Amino acid sequence: MKNPVTDICDLNRELPPDAPDAPQWLVDALQVPREEGWVNSDGCDVHYFRWGDPANPPLLLMHGFLAHARCMAFIAPFLAEQYHVVAYDLSGMGDSGVRSSYPDAVRVQEVVDVARETGLFDHAIKPIVIAHSYGGHVGLAAMNDFHELFGGLVVCDLMVLRPERLKAHFAGGRPMRSDTSRPNRIYPTYDEAKSRFVLSPNQPCGEPYLFHYMAYHSLKQVDGGWTWKFDTSVFDSDFSLKERILNQVDAVVAAPGRKAYVYGQHSALFDDDSADYVRERGGDNIPFISIPGARHHLMLDEPIAFVSVLRSLVAQWHAADKTA
Repeated sequence: MKNPVTDICDLNRELPPDAPDAPQWLVDALQVPREEGWVNSDGCDVHYFRWGDPANPPLLLMHGFLAHARCMAFIAPFLAEQYHVVAYDLSGMGDSGVRSSYPDAVRVQEVVDVARETGLFDHAIKPIVIAHSYGGHVGLAAMNDFHELFGGLVVCDLMVLRPERLKAHFAGGRPMRSDTSRPNRIYPTYDEAKSRFVLSPNQPCGEPYLFHYMAYHSLKQVDGGWTWKFDTSVFDSDFSLKERILNQVDAVVAAPGRKAYVYGQHSALFDDDSADYVRERGGDNIPFISIPGARHHLMLDEPIAFVSVLRSLVAQWHAADKTA
């Protein structure tokens, strides 16, 4: 582990300079002390943040595809009041290093390495994984290989649709990246780069300020201007996308260990019908919790409601463990 630094983050660097004033709840959350560092996982430096007291039960937070740990950086402080919380950038994304390829086995090892090196396995209570979207796919793979190391998995709006709906979703769509060897475009100014930032799937943002925040931390300054942080080669490993998503319902049902599903009631990728579909395929023992008013990007639409659901789920699981 590279020398970690614990401090209250510098808001002048953390908050986007071109956005209106941040809401007070966000400022307060970002001023909760956090540790920042890097863990080496199979030769790659994986960037993480850590909050809370290591004496408390552990939680591991994972973001979605092309996103970064800061989509959890305003969620984690609320959880850190009672838990030891780590959020990290998947390799090839955010401020983590890059690899030549990103197969599931590498992703899973990253989960274990980050949890081990940040001390999450040192507690008597096993860490619970909370994973959004593509992070949920990684979380399911980790549960398949190492479920004995974890106390459970909360999947947050991972795409599951009935086959006919999935076909309609992808009808006429273009592949996400046609040439993964082509580097990300460099834009001459931050404003031009930011103007190209969109959520995927594209949606309004329930907390508009968080759109600015996510855009700001999705970009980096390089020679000649600004470009995206993600490594283009991440597209190589995961797109066989349609086939994987077609079988994702079975992956959700079959993954061992304790599971729960949290989703935005108006999400384009998982909704009430998706929950019914998972139940029909054998997942009737999985609790499904929808957040009214939220779409796919739960933490950007209804961050406080999202925190409340996560707190309730984790508390219920820990209480059940004490009485078992």
